[in-house]
Amino acid sequence: MSSDDRWGPVGADQDASGDADADELAQLLAMAGGADDAGSGPGGGALADALSQGVTTGAIEGAPGHEPDDAESLAALRAVEAELDQRWPETRIEPSLERIRALVEVLGDPQRSYPAIHVAGTNGKSSVTRMIDALLTRIGPRTGRYTSPHLQRATERIAIDGVPISARRYVEVYQEIAPFLGIVDRAQGDGPKLSKFEVLTGMAFAAFADAPVDVAVLEVGLGGSWDATNLADAAVAAITPIDIDHVNYLGPELGGIAAEKAGVIKQGAVALMAEQSPEAATVLLERAVAMDAEVARAGMEFGVLGREVAVGGQQLRLQGLGGEYDDIYLPLFGEHQAKNAALALATVEAFFGAGASRKLDIAAVRDAFASVRVPGRLERLRSAPTVVVDAAHNPHGARAAAAAVREEFSFRRLVGVVAVMRDKDAEGILTALEPVLDEVVVTAVASPRAMDADELASLAVGFFGADRVVVETRMDAALETAIGLAEETDDPETPVAGAGVLVVGSVVAAGEARTLLGREPA
Repeated sequence: MSSDDRWGPVGADQDASGDADADELAQLLAMAGGADDAGSGPGGGALADALSQGVTTGAIEGAPGHEPDDAESLAALRAVEAELDQRWPETRIEPSLERIRALVEVLGDPQRSYPAIHVAGTNGKSSVTRMIDALLTRIGPRTGRYTSPHLQRATERIAIDGVPISARRYVEVYQEIAPFLGIVDRAQGDGPKLSKFEVLTGMAFAAFADAPVDVAVLEVGLGGSWDATNLADAAVAAITPIDIDHVNYLGPELGGIAAEKAGVIKQGAVALMAEQSPEAATVLLERAVAMDAEVARAGMEFGVLGREVAVGGQQLRLQGLGGEYDDIYLPLFGEHQAKNAALALATVEAFFGAGASRKLDIAAVRDAFASVRVPGRLERLRSAPTVVVDAAHNPHGARAAAAAVREEFSFRRLVGVVAVMRDKDAEGILTALEPVLDEVVVTAVASPRAMDADELASLAVGFFGADRVVVETRMDAALETAIGLAEETDDPETPVAGAGVLVVGSVVAAGEARTLLGREPA
């Protein structure tokens, strides 16, 4: 791809790190090409036009990202991640789209070469994004999926046809855009340079254009209006439930948070709204009116008509924009995931223009939902005792996880393993979890943002009492202790199968648990 005219040639005086004079930026913009006046990128045009011209859809055998990772590729991936970690992390933000705009411009605006679906909100974004991806893949288009953060490996963030790109491909994409990073950085003068998330977003845009994909499904990283993903001009936006989170950046007021997330609703787009609080709904509707966007709302134009707990998940009957879809098996737990499924279905219907007289193919819909996998979302990792992990990292997510555990699992004894980041509402998370946990093992994850285990324990004692709280400083020890506690019984005849462990509190905790229990990144 580096020699492709889409990206333009690298200037003769650039080195591998992208060091070049700042005034080269304008020259490179002209060399890179990009979108024409009509707004179509190199692969351009609407999805229907692309399909009519014979664009290959569906998974392609041997496509980049579908090969297994070897030791050399993983070593190269670690080197790239170490380089990226020198940039501002995702938790440090200077609200602006100027840096990512400068990057995609020198890359030739790859995000304009395919239509996009944008997913914003507080909780459920990754689940909805993966469901949309599954639906699109089963129906036909070749997809690109961008999610964040990752659980175990950075390659999880960028997927083609529902499969994360390989470590080798991830390194290649980084190397292909690396010469331009220094140019954009230098053009910022004394201002902030490209952040890690902005670079990753540029990588995703480029990888999707190079594949090429027929449609990209983009999960907002944080907020909406000034999130790097908002450079994509998405014609369809899905808004998951909005609640209080990331108060350091979004503020403590629900209306302000909703206003920031509403920024993904573009002029003339279609906005699909999950059930929202009245305050958040008002803000979203005001934005939709201002953007002359069509709106469909959960509980009105679409929703869950029925659900029953089933082995390994749930059986659903959904109301879509085009009618009812019955006998849907979803291998995920919780009422919140049923609602996520309804939102994903309506979003894909809106993308294809489905309406009262036009439904999606029911067989494809059933197959898609049955195939959905969302790692770290009430995911069962082992049995006897059962270990379940959930990436809930705020009170809203913790309440949803607790409700699902209460309604859909039958544990005789449940022990929690809880690790929380310092900037999160630990007390709110503990409050939500206390009713469903018999005991809790508090710990810390390997992150500079992690709350100290002793500090978390002092908070937990206030909710659980000292006799129900155990402290371990590392996840491996915490898991071992929790499994032992879960297996304890006064009656040696009591089956171990009735015991459970719930790992919860942060995305990093879910990722560490998956790694320790032998699960591969997905």
